[in-house]
Amino acid sequence: MAQRSTSLELFSRKLRADGTSSKTPDKLLVEEPLSIQLDGTLVSSTMRTPGHDFELAVGFCHTERLLHSVPVVGIRYCGNGSALDTDFNVVTVETGGKAPAPTPRLGNTSSSCGICGSDAIEELTETLRVLPPHSAWPNELLLSLPDRIRETQGLFDITGSSHAAGAVDRDGNVVVVREDIGRHNAVDKVIGRLLLDQQLPAHDLALFVSGRASFEMIQKAWAAGFTALVSVSGPSALAVQTARRSGLTLVCFAREGTGTLYNPV
Repeated sequence: MAQRSTSLELFSRKLRADGTSSKTPDKLLVEEPLSIQLDGTLVSSTMRTPGHDFELAVGFCHTERLLHSVPVVGIRYCGNGSALDTDFNVVTVETGGKAPAPTPRLGNTSSSCGICGSDAIEELTETLRVLPPHSAWPNELLLSLPDRIRETQGLFDITGSSHAAGAVDRDGNVVVVREDIGRHNAVDKVIGRLLLDQQLPAHDLALFVSGRASFEMIQKAWAAGFTALVSVSGPSALAVQTARRSGLTLVCFAREGTGTLYNPV
């Protein structure tokens, strides 16, 4: 299958303070809808940047606790026809009907949409166990993650618009990086790749996110078994409380070799 385009060239006009301007080609990040199905049942519709769609679908189903440890036996575009008929914007994750009937918590969502409602929050975390005891992550390594991941953000270099998420091991090796217009999507793509590579739970990996550390970022990291999360932006109060509940090491405002440790303190 041909590679889907992740950027589109359109003309724009560059404005200057002296009142002059010039017309120039500009690379813009592509944003398209994606419907995710589990065994033929719609569980989410989101806006995403095309690419690594199977990883996104699997990662979403995993972090939503929809798979219930049931193995994925197949992933394909569309569920009842040609992928061309749906512009490759429908992905079905298949467990052979072994996953419990899904009850989606999200309807149509934007690329930046999170979860809504205290019941949904509790439902997502009540089945998760506290992370197992693990060696402390070196501060120097965690603070180096923004620079390590930034070197791999080719789509951001072109468009300046994509979020990034990445998994890094304790030796500082970048295991996987994914970019997307949605920060949640980027994380799901990373988790989906690790799941397909049988690298979950990710107890010996740290997760980097280029956006803020919201509750949902913590929940996704916890569900995947990461023992550390590093964010370039700030956390919410609920995110910090959830990190402390889970045992996840949380560093935010990680920039230029400095950061703020919220857990453990």
